[in-house]
Amino acid sequence: MEMTLENLERHWMPFTSNREFKREPRLFVRASGMHYWTATGRKVLDGSSGLFTSAAGHCRPEIAAAVAKQLQTLDFTPSFMRGHPGAFALADGVAALTPQGLDHVFFCNSGSEAVDTAMKIALAYHLARNEGQRGYFVSRERAYHGVNIGGTALSGMVRNREAFGALLPGVLHLRHTLLPENRLTRGMGSTGAELADDLLRFVNLVGEKRIAAVFVEPIAGSTGVIVPPRGYLERLREICTRYGILLVFDEVICGFGRTGEPFAATSFGVTPDIITMAKALTNGAQPMGAVAVRTGIYRTIVDAAPDGAPEFFHGYTYSAHPAACAAALATLEIYRNEQLFAKGRELSGYFLDAMFALQDLPAVNDVRGFGMLAGIEIKPGKAPGVRGNELQAKLFDRGLHVKTTGDVAIMAPAFIASRADIDLMGSMLREAIAQY
Repeated sequence: MEMTLENLERHWMPFTSNREFKREPRLFVRASGMHYWTATGRKVLDGSSGLFTSAAGHCRPEIAAAVAKQLQTLDFTPSFMRGHPGAFALADGVAALTPQGLDHVFFCNSGSEAVDTAMKIALAYHLARNEGQRGYFVSRERAYHGVNIGGTALSGMVRNREAFGALLPGVLHLRHTLLPENRLTRGMGSTGAELADDLLRFVNLVGEKRIAAVFVEPIAGSTGVIVPPRGYLERLREICTRYGILLVFDEVICGFGRTGEPFAATSFGVTPDIITMAKALTNGAQPMGAVAVRTGIYRTIVDAAPDGAPEFFHGYTYSAHPAACAAALATLEIYRNEQLFAKGRELSGYFLDAMFALQDLPAVNDVRGFGMLAGIEIKPGKAPGVRGNELQAKLFDRGLHVKTTGDVAIMAPAFIASRADIDLMGSMLREAIAQY
């Protein structure tokens, strides 16, 4: 279809300057492997796996075939009081990758829904164990936990919440761990583990048995790649265990190999009580999210309900949609057969070398990274975020797709990337940033 200003007008685009986009549209019409193509036939290297989604590369024929076969066999079935084999097979597949003990999986349609689902699970769990007074949630400054009402309330990114009022009450925010002492540190910084003790302050503020759960991204991704300091996650785990607080890892970005292991919980050696996930679960080919919980949480909620009654009054029309399950099962098979998590782990050193090599540029304020995830922060211009937005456009025009937040370019290549791909990403970043 030919794109005109008129037929661009109806679509209200998310997280986009709609007026700017419609003045100068940047459209993708095709994708394959490591690349997108524009409407004019120009090839664009994908430096951010779409939106951290396509870790196995774009348009995998195995996934397309699995989805097509599923839609021709069973296109839809309710997950309320009904089921289909793919949902149970996928729950087994996900549980095989999560840390030991997190082996019950609830399916939804996005990372945002996964976070709201995890909040409800936490409340239901405490109610089932006669601690329904636990109504507080704890998140962090600069956190991103999706855009539903619960996740927006947890958010610590001001622009994501300022238009929407107070949202949910009873959300407390730990300080973030982006510290100047850790600037230009590759991997985990040495300073900041003590910031986890903010949680102790909140326990003392609201009471020992009033906090339901703490939500953290192991690596805060969307805010610009904030890697946790050494000892920080362990300290949070210790405090949560001591006071009966559930620890939730939001692994929507980190999950499925981004840190070199199936989940960042394994990479960092800290096991939460709940993990939320989405994005790379289906390689981005179908919308899907999931929540993995400890067996004890599932059993507590289920066993507290009367026989014959639903134990958890929550779910979505498209929970465990057959086509999404087919896409996810095909994706997990690709990860396994091609050993993509191991390939990403092996490529990580070369990738981080290329990203940290940019620190000599005068406009680069900081570089942060872990695994196959890195953030290059440039010095702000006349207002925060202006340069970041300009940089994204400049890179697109040079042939590189990246995600930017504020003045940070967030790099997250697919695990099928070659060293030549990484070299090209580095050179295009260098050329664009050197103009500032």
